[in-house]
Amino acid sequence: MLKLAATRVFTGAEMLVGATVQIEGGVITHVSPGIQPGATLLEGLLAPGLVDIQVNGGGGIMFNDAPTVDSLRTITQAHARLGVTALMATLISDERGKIAAAIDAVNQGIREGMPGLLGLHLEGPWLSEPRRGVHPQRYLRAMDAEDLALVAQRRPFPVLVTLSSEHASPDDVRRLAAAGVTVSIGHTAAPHADIEALIAAGVTGFTHLFNAMQPLEGRNPGAVGVALAERQTWAGLILDGIHVHPVSARAAFAAKSADKLMLVSDAMATVGAKDASMSLFGERIAVSGGALRTEAGTLAGAHLDLAEATRNATTMLNATADEALRMASLSPSAFLGVGGSHGRIAPGARADVVLFGDALTVHKVWIGGAEVA
Repeated sequence: MLKLAATRVFTGAEMLVGATVQIEGGVITHVSPGIQPGATLLEGLLAPGLVDIQVNGGGGIMFNDAPTVDSLRTITQAHARLGVTALMATLISDERGKIAAAIDAVNQGIREGMPGLLGLHLEGPWLSEPRRGVHPQRYLRAMDAEDLALVAQRRPFPVLVTLSSEHASPDDVRRLAAAGVTVSIGHTAAPHADIEALIAAGVTGFTHLFNAMQPLEGRNPGAVGVALAERQTWAGLILDGIHVHPVSARAAFAAKSADKLMLVSDAMATVGAKDASMSLFGERIAVSGGALRTEAGTLAGAHLDLAEATRNATTMLNATADEALRMASLSPSAFLGVGGSHGRIAPGARADVVLFGDALTVHKVWIGGAEVA
């Protein structure tokens, strides 16, 4: 049994001043007021572990380059040291064989109980060519029966799919949703009516809002307009001050609130690694001015970790610490349907917690009650 007492504890719902969290078997069993006997006293803010739904890589590894259990271990360890206790390993658009390999790798990692691994995010290849970003055009395609047979299956871990209405139909979305897959819209230039049709079919989120979407216009709202207007959907946001201007980010925060806005890193291999450059589908990308860009200047993922995005939320969005932490933990957990076990400090939840210091700097991390080295 482990008892952690902190001067402040954020439960995901409220901020407690002086409380003790009791952990047994990797699960939180009690949250008690005050400093209980036998507890380890921690100076700082104890909060739910961060949940990142969009992690392409870390620790020098890109998941696309090697969709294996060893790669997942390197990536999760790199992000765990930065406060992420649950992540969705993200495969960007690639050939069908890579998708199958990614599913197998995540399935094996979950069976082994890999700390920090939550599930799989397939970002494409069912994306719009005009809004593809760095996704290779040669891999983009319409969703077909073979794709559905591979992806639309119930699995013992969350699966998130990002697609566009240009390459997926409402029937495709209905089949994915019926299989328990969370479906998000991204990389699209579709008109608002097509976006709304996919939401009616089961889409519940928007991937990296504003990015790889046409700008909001008064008579052409597109995906951005629908995302801001639709109260029941979630939206991810890359909050590095580069992908989205802080004013646009504040508009999204005002429209969606901390309950429906999710901070994501879109992290690439350079996060948690010594090398500030990497190769993506044979093209060199490097960190320049805090951003990862191709040699042509195109943004290619992000050199951002989720704790940094959380800190940015307090300055760029003027969010409270409670709101910033909720957007990086409970909101993404609720979006994925795992809000009962992740993103909160409460009896029955996983003992994934982070001790933050001043300005939300990460001091200590526990996954399943075990401290991360």
